[in-house]
Amino acid sequence: MQKIYFVVVGKIKESFYREAVAEYVKRISRFAKVEIKEVPENTSLETEAEDILRACKGYVIALAVEGEKLSSEKLAAKLKTLCDTGKEITFIIGSSCGLSEQVKKVADYKLSFSDMTFPHQLMRVILAEQVYRAFMINSGSTYHK
Repeated sequence: MQKIYFVVVGKIKESFYREAVAEYVKRISRFAKVEIKEVPENTSLETEAEDILRACKGYVIALAVEGEKLSSEKLAAKLKTLCDTGKEITFIIGSSCGLSEQVKKVADYKLSFSDMTFPHQLMRVILAEQVYRAFMINSGSTYHK
C-alpha cells in the first residue's frame, strides 16, 4: 500500500482542525497509509529544518508560496505518477514562520496552494482534503466535482 507522510511543524490546538484532519486521513486510508509526523516548533527555522529533514522519506513535496500551483486534477496526476513508481511521498508544512531555505532546496518539488497565506493548522486540513480528492479523482469518483 502507498505510504504518505505529512511532516508538520507544531501541534494543532483546535479540536475542529484535529477532527477534520482525522476525517480526511481516515478517508485516504482506503488508498494509502498516512502518517503524520509532528516536529516541534522552534524559534530557529534552521533547527526546525533539521527536525523536518530527519522525518522525510521518499519523494519530498514542500508547501511553499513560491511553489507551483496545480489544479486538483493536475495534483491527482502528479500523485498517480509518484504512486506508480512505488515511492513513499512526504508533504511538508512549515510553521507560521514558513520553511527554511535548506528545506526548500532539499525538496524534490515545491507546491503552492495560493498566493495567499493560510494558518498552518488550517493548511493541514486543506492538504489532507486535496490528497483525498486526488485519490478520488484517480479512482474515477465524482467526489471532486
